[in-house]
Amino acid sequence: MPLQRDSWEAASSLSGPQAMSATVVPATSTTFELAIPRVSRPIARPWVRPTLRGKFLWVGEEKFYIRGVTYGPFRPHADGHTYPSPKSVERDFALIAASGINAIRTYNAPPRWLLDCAQEHGLRVMVGLQGERHFAFLEDKKALEDIRKQVSTGARACSGHPAVLSFTIANEIPAHIVRWHGARKVERFIESLFCLAKDHDPDGLFCYANFPTTEYLDLQFLDLVCFNVFLESQPRLEAYLARLQNLAGNRPLVMTEIGLDSMRNGEAAQATSLDWQIRTAFAAGCAGAFVFSWTDEWHTGGREVKDWKFGLTDQDRKPKPALTAVRKAFADTPFEPGIRWPRASVVVCTFNGSRTVRQCLEGLEKLRYPNYEVIVIDDGSTDGAGEIALQYNVRVIRTENRGLSHARNLGLAAATGEIIAYLDDDASPDPDWLSYLALTFQRTNSAGVGGPNIPFPDDGEVAACIAHAPGGPTHVLLSDQEAEHIPGCNMAFRRDWLQSIGGFDVQFRVAGDDVDACWRIQEAGGRLVFSPAAMVLHHCRGTLRGFWKQQVGYGRAEAMVERKWPGKYNTAGQIAWGGRIYSDGLLRSVQCARGRIYQGTWGTAFYTRMYSPQPGLLHSLPGMPEWVLLNVVLAGLSAMGFLWPRLLVALPLLFLGLAVGLLTVALRISFIRFSSCPETHFARGRLRIFTAFLYLLQPLARFWGRLRYEFGLWRDRRKSGLAFPRRSGFRLWNEQGQSSIERLQAIESTLREAAAVVRRGGDYDDWDLEVGSGVFGNVRLRLVSEEYGSGKQLVRLRGYPRFSFLVLVLASSLAVLAWAASSDHAWVATCVLGALALAVGGLTFQAVGSATAAVCRALNKLGFEEAR
Repeated sequence: MPLQRDSWEAASSLSGPQAMSATVVPATSTTFELAIPRVSRPIARPWVRPTLRGKFLWVGEEKFYIRGVTYGPFRPHADGHTYPSPKSVERDFALIAASGINAIRTYNAPPRWLLDCAQEHGLRVMVGLQGERHFAFLEDKKALEDIRKQVSTGARACSGHPAVLSFTIANEIPAHIVRWHGARKVERFIESLFCLAKDHDPDGLFCYANFPTTEYLDLQFLDLVCFNVFLESQPRLEAYLARLQNLAGNRPLVMTEIGLDSMRNGEAAQATSLDWQIRTAFAAGCAGAFVFSWTDEWHTGGREVKDWKFGLTDQDRKPKPALTAVRKAFADTPFEPGIRWPRASVVVCTFNGSRTVRQCLEGLEKLRYPNYEVIVIDDGSTDGAGEIALQYNVRVIRTENRGLSHARNLGLAAATGEIIAYLDDDASPDPDWLSYLALTFQRTNSAGVGGPNIPFPDDGEVAACIAHAPGGPTHVLLSDQEAEHIPGCNMAFRRDWLQSIGGFDVQFRVAGDDVDACWRIQEAGGRLVFSPAAMVLHHCRGTLRGFWKQQVGYGRAEAMVERKWPGKYNTAGQIAWGGRIYSDGLLRSVQCARGRIYQGTWGTAFYTRMYSPQPGLLHSLPGMPEWVLLNVVLAGLSAMGFLWPRLLVALPLLFLGLAVGLLTVALRISFIRFSSCPETHFARGRLRIFTAFLYLLQPLARFWGRLRYEFGLWRDRRKSGLAFPRRSGFRLWNEQGQSSIERLQAIESTLREAAAVVRRGGDYDDWDLEVGSGVFGNVRLRLVSEEYGSGKQLVRLRGYPRFSFLVLVLASSLAVLAWAASSDHAWVATCVLGALALAVGGLTFQAVGSATAAVCRALNKLGFEEAR
């Protein structure tokens, strides 16, 4: 995305926009007249300030989209005042309001009379506090003192005024200044200004107007994510907005400057460009946009700017064609008129969800979608959830408890819409949730679309901690828009696609069905897309017991998914996602590291990018089942030290293992922010400690759920027989040739028909198939075909068992410890340790033996003979 180099030098010293080079189609109309309306009178009804609900702003019970324009900066007066006269401001605001604009953005703190005037005309003000400087200000104590004084004075002057939309701490600290000081130092400085301003206006919303050159700044403490972006190519703007939405996470994204210079591009091109810029921003799910700027009268850097004309009006306030284009574009947003909205069916599956299903259905009643139905599947509830659903204008289907997947299939069968949207009974949708889903379906021609599920902000401290803990439903992205997985609590599919894969797999009673459905759709050639604006508010578990139960269920579901999709899992038993797991945007709390910032040679990159590496071993360690098992064993051995003191040697190893896990968890939670600055350090520390405990508890619960499922499989394997796990060879003489790939596919298919878990070898593996799963071991197969002409073949296949190194070490260590305990006549410890060693060895033998038996049966069925 190269900048227009011939204009960059002129812009580098200014705080305004930087234009991007591209071809712009000129508008057809260039001149018109616009009458200035009569000044409106003060508003009688009381104003309330905007609040946040996930990705959008609300004023009371009304959703508020920002349709704004920047105002200023103007030539300062002799007394330091930087705004036109009250009469001129009133005329400007009257014309602004008449143009369908509901907000203005200033670049310095306005006087109270200007805020009063804005309120009279129904305008809200994004107040600039000018915390930025265009030199190395962090090394200048006087400059820092002046900045803090300016921010404090501006926030205090505007504090509490109902017309204040939000405060902009600073605007576009230059990239070379950020590079000079270092990103983290600048982040801490902005945070200090935020806390300073927040002290003067605790109820205010705060943001920083960033731009692409410093997109990597991590400012999670701010309420809004704001960017100034000047791209003259619509596809590039669409792509970049998708990236910004992922950076924004669960917060609203606001474009604080968009526009085009009419001096270089012409007034007609300016009008055309602003039209699609505004429409693109709202279609991408932005909470609002500010057009730069209201007028060509522009003063910055101590001088009048004469060689840029971004205004919707000229210096004499004569409207340009762009004003008409902006007025029409704002009137048509967020959704353009004339869209054909397909019929949608919303399916809510509930099982004993009486506590939350009412709120869910009330939210569905408020959807602003013209053509939809709601189907509630009562999956055998015993707490009255079905009776509650009957009180609403929905179709209720009641059935005995058969699990989540079966309920979702019932909804699919009963639905009449071409889009089937699934919503959990403890979630509440945004009023435009269905509209954003349907719009994304139309624009991307996708098979499935998902959106973010954002925690309710007022569910209590336990729920707030659980919201920051791992293990919650989230999306996985292959790119800024394409998804590998969309969470089941907020997902929608084209009806035809769901029917083509046979619906959801009914073996998944609690969870995992969404992952399985996503993979099957992608395997069939379908595409999944993530829509950041199609948001729902989702209740997190409110108790520790509820969190444990949820994670145990997820662990069981993970084991079931692994059994069906072994190729999607790595040897540690974790899903090997092809994309990135997103929690609340691209945050360091997920990666535990900033990653690499692309800045170009000598800092010359115009658009920077943050490249975060895939999580390494240290990051993944606390969640690995082997690591959890090892710590459990060490804890058990340490506890047995009371029976045999020599076992206390395991205590330092346990401390080391826990210390590594705690260090990783500490790095993760160090960036978590629960609330704003006024909260005490003690309260923040208490919440962080509890969240750290959840980080350690979650993998343990998942591991326990997986073990419970594995024990059930072991019982099934005993019924299917065992074979001694040994290295063996098989051979098959074939008179009609068949390729090795076809032969391996036949072996794989036969093994899967026998319910064996089969994983294919990868590009760098010297084996072809792996049979069996789990932490204990498996059997690997390698095939070779000898060609003898005329289609004759001798197919050789070699199978060799593989025992988990960790399990072998564990069993051997327990056996050695049992022998040592017997030498010390610690008979109780000897019996316990010996029994554990035998149990681990027996489970290992059973796991590998059942895999060996499955291989022998499958090969015998295909005509293979064991080589002697």
